[in-house]
Amino acid sequence: MTKGFLQSSSLPGLGAAVALAVGGLLVAGQPGAAQQQSVEWTHINGDESSTRYSQLDQIDPSNFWRLQVAWEWDGQEDSPIDLGGGVNPRGLPIYVDGKLITTSGPKRTIVAMDAGTGETLWTFQEPETFRWEYSMRANHGKGVSYAEIDGRGVVFIQTPAFFLWALDAETGEPLEGWGTGVPLDEFPDNSGVDLVADLIDGWGPWEDYVEAGGTYDPDMGIPLELGYITSSSPPIVVNDVVVVGNSAEQGYNQTRIENVPGDILAYDARTGEQLWKFHVIPRPGEYGHETWENDAWYWSGNIGSWAPMSADSELGLVYIPTKGGVMDYYGGFRPGDNLFGNSVLALDVQTGERVWHYQLVRHDIWNYDTPVAPVLMDVTVDGEEIPGIFQASKQAYLYAFNRETGEPIWPIEDRPAPQSNVPGEQLPETQPHPTWPEPYDLQGRTEEHLIDYTPEIFEMARDIAERGGHFAPLFNPPTHVGNEEGAGPARLCPGSTGGVNISGPAAGDPESGVIFITSHQGCGSTILVPGEESSFEQDETSLRQGTTVADWARGLGVDWGGEDVEDLPEHIDGLPIWKGPQGRISAIDMNTGEYLWVIPNGDAPAAEQELIRNHPLLEGVDGVMYNRGRGGHSAMLVTPSMLMATGQTSEGATRLFAIDKGTGERLGQVQTPQLGRYGIMTYMHEGRQFVVLPVQGGYTALALPQEAIQ
Repeated sequence: MTKGFLQSSSLPGLGAAVALAVGGLLVAGQPGAAQQQSVEWTHINGDESSTRYSQLDQIDPSNFWRLQVAWEWDGQEDSPIDLGGGVNPRGLPIYVDGKLITTSGPKRTIVAMDAGTGETLWTFQEPETFRWEYSMRANHGKGVSYAEIDGRGVVFIQTPAFFLWALDAETGEPLEGWGTGVPLDEFPDNSGVDLVADLIDGWGPWEDYVEAGGTYDPDMGIPLELGYITSSSPPIVVNDVVVVGNSAEQGYNQTRIENVPGDILAYDARTGEQLWKFHVIPRPGEYGHETWENDAWYWSGNIGSWAPMSADSELGLVYIPTKGGVMDYYGGFRPGDNLFGNSVLALDVQTGERVWHYQLVRHDIWNYDTPVAPVLMDVTVDGEEIPGIFQASKQAYLYAFNRETGEPIWPIEDRPAPQSNVPGEQLPETQPHPTWPEPYDLQGRTEEHLIDYTPEIFEMARDIAERGGHFAPLFNPPTHVGNEEGAGPARLCPGSTGGVNISGPAAGDPESGVIFITSHQGCGSTILVPGEESSFEQDETSLRQGTTVADWARGLGVDWGGEDVEDLPEHIDGLPIWKGPQGRISAIDMNTGEYLWVIPNGDAPAAEQELIRNHPLLEGVDGVMYNRGRGGHSAMLVTPSMLMATGQTSEGATRLFAIDKGTGERLGQVQTPQLGRYGIMTYMHEGRQFVVLPVQGGYTALALPQEAIQ
């Protein structure tokens, strides 16, 4: 089987697993796990390794079918205070000391629930500020972090307005005397940290602003003409150090070249005292400074970590996935490779010093930010035990490193990269490409990706792809209106949703060294227009960071001024021309880099399967893939006996599936009230194992009926 994508005949039937069956992967549950009264889930990804793995085995394939809804929590009905609007299903709770604790709603309200009933116990909501109101990540909170400090449970949260709080886990009250305090009305006295003030301290444009007579307004934060910063993921606590990431204005909305760098901040978990700051855009004399030309290091920004982080407490390292620089699709004003953008950074958690890094994408103009936390697992490769770290990506590569040294486990090659026709854009001559494992989804669009059930079908598919302008390489750069080649919008495959994206983090089995990746064939088309003509600049009601409009910005719905290619859909009378699955789950043994199996993500709609099954071109043809799965990503959880994954049936019913980790076969399924998204978590509470799914508007908790628990 070709591991980067499936051959036309790889999935012969509905719900079938792909060919490589591997035995011996089922790991026995830990002795006595079912009898434990309480087993916690202390990080949004399970633990600091971000495997999304639990040793709990009360729920197993033999009783999975008996799961039922234990409780549901609705953010509009079950919260005693106004959450500020609808609840985005991205927050995954933690479970500590009998409580679930999470974030919810556009105000990033902290909510504690009774783990047995879902009843709200307490809430904490930060007072409103302009900084919160402007944040376009307000409803994207992914959860909280937790640590025991001197015997006391403490919840740590960073907010859309970019404040940091330490809350008593029992009451939800801010810890008095923790941090420097926030001098704003209605804010708690003598508590909390203003992260913006620490972020801009010593930053050149801010110092220039102050020298010109400007003053700091804690309600505003950074003056918008200089930049803006917010957050979406929680901090991570490692060895009593709270490490804080951040998020910028969304790059596809940006039209101006200035912003603040998303430097990584760290604080003492006991006191809130700032410990260190790591410059994600290197300043003069710092490693990587030469990768920012045109003095862009001084006034340009972004780069920070908006995805969750991982850590190894024994090594004392925190692992930080980063995004690209200002603007997602044009970077002519920031020539160079732009370290530490689109990288995995390993920092000493006590000092903030860089131990190692690897830049996955140089000079990003594809929106190929590093979207999910890296997975930490020990593996054995060619007889050598390796502390591994595995980073899934939008570009459908899985990057594999020794997490202590940063050395790639398998070679990563620099290969020639396509160049841009946009005036002022300077792209690197090469980009890094992992040689192993092979890609887990389609990269670019080539003849190898076309369906080839018969030679006639292949030729028809190729004709459509050629005449429709659908072929494109990986790292295909955006085009611009009026280009000399007469080229239309550039095909970006994968596009900004991946591959992998924040909505589908990978999961790992640390007992076997197998990683499970949910991905889809997301593509997009992008063309640039003069910055002043962009729809975002034309909208006079919109606020935006920065002052200098870029030469080029993403165009939406524009007449691109070239010769039209034929507007050909990417199908032959309904038969998709590209190999599937459209959405998939892949299992890769990271001891060898070999794929164990690839299956569709859920089931394609019945009408789609029926159309393919009865297509006249396929009459009498063997090995046809009828079930191409669903686009989007699955939420996943790994246990000793199975992989749990959310999805939909061919009729559109929402399900939680139990999947054999060794073969990919379905072992069971249960209906859920809504589609579970982003992640799954599990915990043992009073002798009963619960499985919690984030859903639109809140959470659904599943458990076995009491009479089924032995």
